[in-house]
Amino acid sequence: MKIKLSLKGRALRYLSMREHSRQELGRKLTPYLQEQDDLEALLDWLESAKFLSDQRFSEALVHRRQGRFGNQRILAELQNHQLDKEDLIEIKENLESNELQRAVEVLWKKFANPPQDPKEKAKQMQFLAQRGFTSRAIRHALGRPRDLIDE
Repeated sequence: MKIKLSLKGRALRYLSMREHSRQELGRKLTPYLQEQDDLEALLDWLESAKFLSDQRFSEALVHRRQGRFGNQRILAELQNHQLDKEDLIEIKENLESNELQRAVEVLWKKFANPPQDPKEKAKQMQFLAQRGFTSRAIRHALGRPRDLIDE
């Protein structure tokens, strides 16, 4: 026997699993709308009750992604969620402060040894570029001697 969830119940279920942006949650709930449902009012209530927060969503997404991806990829994903411009600027500044070190860590995790020839160097550069790291971070990561752990 399957119990039918109300729109509010469905929203709370989604939010109990992980943070969602307002736009993302609205998109997920749209297929379940019925005539009497007011999606915007529900989203407003969830925000006022602190169940839904774009700021918490962006912090959680950055936390999940920053160990594997560069600034460009993380910011592109955040922009898809139609977040506030000021929040995006602040997030970008915070990400820039440690992108060089993150690029080194991601590169060294994937490739134990430095590139031995131009082909291998191009492969490592392409790997970091696909992960969304800036060209500055890529040059920094490839230029780091592998015997240095922190700096």
